[in-house]
Amino acid sequence: MNPVDWISGARQYLHEVGVEYRKITWPQQKEAVAGTVGVVVVVTVITVVLGFVDFGLAEVMKQVLE
Repeated sequence: MNPVDWISGARQYLHEVGVEYRKITWPQQKEAVAGTVGVVVVVTVITVVLGFVDFGLAEVMKQVLE
């Protein structure tokens, strides 16, 4: 592979990345914070539920193995 071709290809790729980057529409800070809080709440709820399920199944396994 010719290094000149590689450099040319890399420059073209970076140019296209820049063009696509300028098309991004970022959310307002309020929307981003609300989305983040929503994700944290959902993850916390799922974690607690799975923790209780894990604890319950561990207790069941203790009873079965005794």
